[in-house]
Amino acid sequence: MRKTLGCIRRADERFNMIQEGDHVAVGVSGGKDSLLLLNAMALYRNFCRVPFTLEALSLGMGWPGMDFSGVAGFCKKLDVPFTFVETDIKEVVFDIRKEENPCALCAKFRRGALNELAKSHGCNKIALGHHREDVAETFLMSLFYEGRLNLFAPVTYLNKVDITVIRPMVFLPERHIIATAEELALPIVKNLCPADGHTTRQDMKELLGKLSKTIGDDAAEKIVSAIANTEQYNLWPAANVSREP
Repeated sequence: MRKTLGCIRRADERFNMIQEGDHVAVGVSGGKDSLLLLNAMALYRNFCRVPFTLEALSLGMGWPGMDFSGVAGFCKKLDVPFTFVETDIKEVVFDIRKEENPCALCAKFRRGALNELAKSHGCNKIALGHHREDVAETFLMSLFYEGRLNLFAPVTYLNKVDITVIRPMVFLPERHIIATAEELALPIVKNLCPADGHTTRQDMKELLGKLSKTIGDDAAEKIVSAIANTEQYNLWPAANVSREP
């Protein structure tokens, strides 16, 4: 966990993510990324430069067979309050609207539901488990499919709901997450969505793997370092806060 906590501290100090008195909700999907983030944030409470409180929030998507009881037990062990709320997102996206490309709409609904839930619990910040490769993949998707340089910010203020989204693991390699999740035996909830693994993001993940083999180095590390070091383009300036309408 030392590397995980080190990367979180680096992001916190670089982007001023956590302030004294923050009530942070960790969005827990049940995957390895969000569970490791939850575990790390629970530990980070002990030596963060300022005191903050923490809780975990999970959304049921409507897929039968996804059991979050292991997540609930994990939260109890960490002494983190846990709330699970079932939604009808799967029904709306797949059964009613029958979306051919469901990911964007599903993500929009999930963000909205999570924001509302966090707000109802008195949280002023939501921590999401996006890691270093997520940053690089998003960058490549915007480059090749949108013809622009666009990526999510480490800190984003949402005007409409008055909540700030933070991404404490933006410097953490995915391979470290995989190894640590296995070492800690995290209670991962299998994603039953049929679109999982068949997305444009998966294509970018495979492209990153090919790039790493070609250049003989870690392509994701190169991309994220370039983003973090190009302050003149205002991609990730120090203590950046993007304002999303």
